[in-house]
Amino acid sequence: RRPNENPCIIPIFRLDPLCLSRAVASTSYAARSKIHSMKVLPTAIFTLANGKSSGRRNVRQLISLVLIVLVFILISSVVFHWIAAHEKMVNDNNNNEIKWYDGFYWTMVTMSTLGYGDITFSSPLGKSYSLGVMLFGMLSMFVILPFAFIRFAYEPWMEAQNATRTPRTLPEDTRGHVIITNFDPVSRALIHKLEQYTNPYVLLVGDKDEALRLHDQGFAVAVGDSDDPEAYRNVRVEQSAMVVATGKDEANAHIAFTVRELVDNKLRVVTLAKSEASIDILELAGSKNVIRLGEMMGQFLSRRTIGNDAMAHVIGHFDELLIAEAMVMGTPLVGKTLAECNFREMTNTSVVGVWDRGEYKGAGPETKISESTVLVLAGSKEMIQNYNAVFCIYHIEESHVVIIGGGRVGRATARALAKRGLNYKIVEELPSRIRNDKYYVQGSAARLEVLEEAKISEASTVIITTGQDDTNIYLTIYCRKLCPETQIISRANSERNVGTLHRAGADFVASYASMGANIIFNLLKHSDILMVAEGLNVFRIELPPSLENKSLVESEVRGRTGCSLISIQREVDGRDVHLVHFEPSEVLQKGDELVLIGDIESEEAFIKTFVSS
Repeated sequence: RRPNENPCIIPIFRLDPLCLSRAVASTSYAARSKIHSMKVLPTAIFTLANGKSSGRRNVRQLISLVLIVLVFILISSVVFHWIAAHEKMVNDNNNNEIKWYDGFYWTMVTMSTLGYGDITFSSPLGKSYSLGVMLFGMLSMFVILPFAFIRFAYEPWMEAQNATRTPRTLPEDTRGHVIITNFDPVSRALIHKLEQYTNPYVLLVGDKDEALRLHDQGFAVAVGDSDDPEAYRNVRVEQSAMVVATGKDEANAHIAFTVRELVDNKLRVVTLAKSEASIDILELAGSKNVIRLGEMMGQFLSRRTIGNDAMAHVIGHFDELLIAEAMVMGTPLVGKTLAECNFREMTNTSVVGVWDRGEYKGAGPETKISESTVLVLAGSKEMIQNYNAVFCIYHIEESHVVIIGGGRVGRATARALAKRGLNYKIVEELPSRIRNDKYYVQGSAARLEVLEEAKISEASTVIITTGQDDTNIYLTIYCRKLCPETQIISRANSERNVGTLHRAGADFVASYASMGANIIFNLLKHSDILMVAEGLNVFRIELPPSLENKSLVESEVRGRTGCSLISIQREVDGRDVHLVHFEPSEVLQKGDELVLIGDIESEEAFIKTFVSS
């Protein structure tokens, strides 16, 4: 035959490489678990039994391949007898004439290329025919059979394995989990937080290959489109604790509306919003909490800015306990230790830590205060007011702040600085972002003349707010070279670039991802985790049973975990109070809540040492 007439070619090109995988992917999670243990033909039969048309088509194609080989063997045996009769061939083994079954025997031996040599042709016709049968046999063994094995055995087995790694349906008893609909830096940071506190979650991914990639990285994933109601039913949305959407505003509204059609208002749907106009729309769509992360980031960056007074500025609170920061430049505290200046007696507040050029340290009686020190204070409203009453007379020279980047975060930072009465200039390259020429300088921040026009040499603080980490690192290096003594605050979009920005010269770095993750986690836990700076949190936790009836000295919290105890929330005379002044002999009691400060590693060490043990 000519090659294009060979019957074995037709089924090869008609096979659909995805047909069986589609059938497997469309079955339930339990059915796919059964497929995982099946092999070769039984896998196809199982799919056929489920009534999938693609599975039936594959079985028919497999049967067609088998029939083609059988028909060829039958025809080859008949032709063998015709040529053998023409040559009057005899069987060398028994010296008898060729029997009817010798045709099948010779055909199988020749197709398999074993070549025993007991039955051979001597004529040119017979030899040519032998070559043809042998070539078809080689084609069957090296092309058709391996292809059939891969197509009907290996691929279904791999699909079944992948299906168990990326399910479409969660078990019926799954509850209290968080459904995350996007994978971005905020979601990645949130997942780390959930894993840290052993909260279940599932990441909903529409693309199966992307789901496999994320699963192999250690994430809990389920395959499903974020706009498909059936996908939310499959991941047990009615039994979940929260649905989180961190994508574009329009997509977030679609997700919130889809989820709200399936579940009542008891389920917390949290969405991020970039535009102020999107807040009302997202709330109408069903979002219970709409977070404008850009606005919050701007407020956070402004709080890190050196002010023009020595007063304490509140940066967060835990019920009645306030956390504040205060500059000491120009005050009598400079050059003394906390013990020498009788700080507690003078102000009635507690210093829980100090910042010194971007480095945080726990505070103790021996802590020495310098011109660049920023105090981290804890106390009630009355305590903070008492501190301000003492230090309000000290005024630092007028501050000038340069903001690089006039986007959402840059404008939010400027608004927060204006509320504090601080002067600022925004350096922005795009004319469309310039709102008021009085406060803007147009041009690239990489050009010296542009920065000089913004009076960077007079600036007490430079805040870098662009949305690209590469640009922020680039500008941080440049600004630190120009102004070695100026405070530099930078924004980071990805957590992995925080360390790089610190090494580049930034005193403070605020992570967009960490801030978003903390806010969402607080909503989930109905608690407070205050991000003092990137990697440094103030968090509250119920007293673990392992610390009950132990004194602070016996517990060794700081020595064993690195966390510092800020306050003890305790019920006294029927009301909750925060104890901020306590001796090392203070005994921790059942029902206490601890407010601690520490970096991420210290927080994890505390949970591992006292909570998980």
